[in-house]
Amino acid sequence: MVISAGKGKILTARGSVMAFKAVAEQTSGDFSLMERTLPPGGRRPLPHRHATCSEAFFVLAGTVAFVLDDSELSGQQGDFLLVPRGAAHTFGNGGAEPARLLVLHAPAMDAYFAELDELWSKQSPPTPDEERALMSRYGMEPA
Repeated sequence: MVISAGKGKILTARGSVMAFKAVAEQTSGDFSLMERTLPPGGRRPLPHRHATCSEAFFVLAGTVAFVLDDSELSGQQGDFLLVPRGAAHTFGNGGAEPARLLVLHAPAMDAYFAELDELWSKQSPPTPDEERALMSRYGMEPA
């Protein structure tokens, strides 16, 4: 099945839209893949480390600001960043226009994002402590 740009299992959090192209159910848990659209000025994920997961980013459009360990990096269309297990990181839109990127998690992390979507669907945004508690359940540690 071909999944068009912006389509798939749609989830939202922090103002960004995540269109999952592949989820754990389809990949036997090996990986999940999402197309993520980041709004300008949107809230970044809390800096964190994955204890059990590698993460990779491929910038499709716009400018994405990454923090990887102690390095601040800027990704443009066509750029790739691998975040190895245990590396501290966060990211956000580094420009004035929406940014789009592909995000791969291995093994799959789509269940975390489904819960994150629920957390952000409440009347008021979650507190950082609520986000940290959710992250902890999925093997993520504060950086």
